[in-house]
Amino acid sequence: MRFITSILLIALLAAIAEYFLPWWSLAVVAFAVALVMKLKPGKAFLSGFVAIALLWAIWALCRDIPNDHLLADRLGMLILKTPNHVLFIVLTSVVGGLIGGLAAWSGALIRKNV
Repeated sequence: MRFITSILLIALLAAIAEYFLPWWSLAVVAFAVALVMKLKPGKAFLSGFVAIALLWAIWALCRDIPNDHLLADRLGMLILKTPNHVLFIVLTSVVGGLIGGLAAWSGALIRKNV
């Protein structure tokens, strides 16, 4: 139950924080939630990864669908050398998930060692 609660809490607070603060504020949120929720390090990493990956995937799709995938195709061509908007959104989600997961993992490890 704490695992699902931490996923929802990280996603909600990160969405609010990213609206008003820089993009890296999601790491602070994931760190703080994992610190407070007393999760094991593995579950903390997974909850931070899932929460931020889903958040960034939803936000990317909300920005990408209205413009008919033009920007994602162009960025995919620039970065990945292929105009594949799905691959670009997946890559974006994985990068965000890794940031959130590592931040939550750090919070759980600090909680464990203190």
